[in-house]
Parts: sequence; C-alpha cells; structure tokens
Amino acid sequence: MTEALIESPLARLSEEEIDALGREFDAIHDEVFAQLGERDRTYITSIIALHRRLVVGSRVVLVGSRFPPARLLGTSMLSLAKILENMEIGHNVMHGQWDWMNDPHIHSSTWDWDTASTAEAWKHSHNYVHHTYTNIRGKDRDLGYEIMRIDPHQKWHPVYLFQPLYNILLAMFFEWGVAVHDLDFEAIRKGEKSKAQIKRELKGMAGKARAQVVKDYVAFPLLSAAVAGGARYARERRRSKRAGAAAAAADVARRTFRATLKANAAANIARNAWSYAIIFCGHFPDQTYTFSPDEVADESRGGFYVRQLLGAANIEGSPLFHVISGNLGYQVEHHLYPDMPSTRYGEIAPQVKDICQRYGLPYNSGPFGQQLGGVQRTILRLAFPGGHPRPKPGPYRGDDTMPAPGAQPRFASPGENGSGPEQPSDGVRVSMPGEQA
Repeated sequence: MTEALIESPLARLSEEEIDALGREFDAIHDEVFAQLGERDRTYITSIIALHRRLVVGSRVVLVGSRFPPARLLGTSMLSLAKILENMEIGHNVMHGQWDWMNDPHIHSSTWDWDTASTAEAWKHSHNYVHHTYTNIRGKDRDLGYEIMRIDPHQKWHPVYLFQPLYNILLAMFFEWGVAVHDLDFEAIRKGEKSKAQIKRELKGMAGKARAQVVKDYVAFPLLSAAVAGGARYARERRRSKRAGAAAAAADVARRTFRATLKANAAANIARNAWSYAIIFCGHFPDQTYTFSPDEVADESRGGFYVRQLLGAANIEGSPLFHVISGNLGYQVEHHLYPDMPSTRYGEIAPQVKDICQRYGLPYNSGPFGQQLGGVQRTILRLAFPGGHPRPKPGPYRGDDTMPAPGAQPRFASPGENGSGPEQPSDGVRVSMPGEQA
C-alpha cells in the first residue's frame, strides 16, 4: 500500500512544535503587512501600465502581420502581455493581494482577467477550495485537475492511459481546461449544485468564451485588416491606380486578417503553455506531499502551514523569470501567504528557509527544467497501473547543502543557535490563510 511508504514530516513534529511554528509564520505575515506602502503600490500600477503598453504596441505592430518580422515581434509582445496579465496581475489581484490599497480598480472584488474562467468560478475553485484543501486527496480538485493521475495514491483507471496525450492538449488550451474544471462536474453529478447555479455558471462561462473568441479571433484581426487594407487602398489611389485599388486593398486585408488571427492564437497558446508549466511545476514535482483526510483531521494553524509548505515546490530563476511567472516561482511562500503581495515572496524566503532548517522540514525548490521534467516523468509513469511515491527531500540544511532524499529531520533543541521552537515570534492572526471566498 502506498499509504505507508512515505511518512509526512508533519507526523514527526510535536503539537508544541507545530503551535510554535504557526506563531512564527503568523508573525512573518503581520510584519510584512505592517510595511506595505507606496513601494508596493508603485510596483503593481507599473506592471499594469507595462501590460497595457505591450497590448497596444502589439496590436499596432500586428497591423503589419502579413510581414514575418512584424508578425514575430507582435506575437512576442502580445504573448508577454498575456502572460503578465494572467500571472503577475490577474492571478494575484484576484487573490486579494492588493486589496489593502482600497483601489476600486485593482481589487479582487472587481477585477476580471483575460482568460476563459469567470472571476467568480475561479476564486471559488482556486482561492477557496485549492488553497484551503491543498493536496488533500479527495478534497483538492486541483490535484491532477480530476483528469490526471499524478499521485500513486490515486486509483488507476484505463482512461489514464491517454493522459500523456491530453496532457499536451491541456498545456496548449490550459485556460479552457481550467474553465471547464471550475464547473465542478463531480458536484453536478452528485446534485450538490442547483439548476439555477449550474445555469448561472454556464452562462458566465459562455459569456467569457464568447468575449475571448470575438476579441482575439474576430475583432482585432478585423481591425488589423481594416487598417492595413485601408492604407493600401489610399496608397494605390495616390498612385492613380483606381482600377485595381479595391482589389489590392482586399487582398492585403485578407492576408492581414489571417496573419493576425494566427498571431493571436499563438499568443494564447504561449500564455496557456507557460501558465500550465508554472502551475504544474509548483504543485506536482517529486518533492511535494499529498495527504489523506485523516492525516489533517482537526488541523491546527501550524499544521495548516506545514501542509502548505509540504504541498508546494519552488522554481529557481532570475528576477525576470519570477515577474513573468507571477512570482509563483515562490510557490511555497505563495501557499503560505496567498493574500500577500507577490513581490514580497522573495524577501521572506530566507525567513521561511530558516524556519524549515530549525524545525527539520524540507524546503522544496529546484531549477525549472528539473521541476518540469520530473512532472512530465510522473505523468507518463502514472498513466500505467502501479507506481510508488518518489523519494522526498530531507530537512533543509541551508543553501550550500543538498539533503539526501529520505533523510530524517533533526529538530533544533530549544534555544539552539539562539533560536528554536520555544522562542517563536508573537504575532498572531485571526483568519486562516487561504480562507478567501
């Protein structure tokens, strides 16, 4: 039985250590929120402004999309704009990370994003369900998105034989997969949703789908075609070629429409594939743990923090990488504090590592290629029957050491190195992290 093969580090902590650890994590949250101010406000408004400039610039460049250099440049700019909007702006704003500013235009209650999921459905399935029940088997619906076997505890079914194929399709069309996932077919099948609720959610999804399709595959290609065709018509008229002006303009318009449509589709696929890669690397690599409902019954605040710590994995990269990944390269910190402005994750990472080191807990992290490769290997292996949990990392020992997989933790004795479980910070919060509607 795979249940007994991997012991969670949570089982090795005493109740006193878990409570002390919880107070330390609470204190980090409170300290950061006491410091939030103009620097943070300037960052998010600057990122939003950059996104808008990229969108406008890409649309202007794609007027010349029938020329390969312009098509490549415009597609690249639009791809980056969509990635920024989806990852660093939309995901984080709707988590409530910027609600402290009380800006009605940058607020989780009003923001909608450039993707197929409605804000309401996504905030419930992601902010609430996923971040509350992270990696609890049978409760976290993001654990394989209910279509993939990514943990050997999941019972094998013949349909999983096809998951290497639909894994590729999911990466290409990730926004649509998430939108359908948000409907929660299991809840519909069990009768847990009323017909009125189902109708409202389907209507919302259809509205977002229509807006996405019209915007990227009709409106903007038509706009590019009209501008390019109109410019060609005017040029032909100036040359006194009135007879062929309309035909030349129509030909340019047709080619521009098709080229812009393809550029928009490529940008959407690039955004989807990038989102898929970052999210899967942060949740499904070898280092992460999953939990049975019994393991987390009567979970304390400290236990909640430990589960978030063990159920996520970081991706190492440059500052630019972290911006375009929505700072989800710091997935561990994000799961500890989903409502904290993303730019603060890198700043608190050393404090999180220190807690891991003192309490004998792993700090899951690895290069992008390693994390993505491990996830793909798991998807391929678990498409078939059987499978065992991969070796888990040992306790974090500092950035200069690599603990052996499966190494047993050594808890710091009280007061060791001037700190330890009996000397936590005092900050306490009332609400449990992740409990966002």
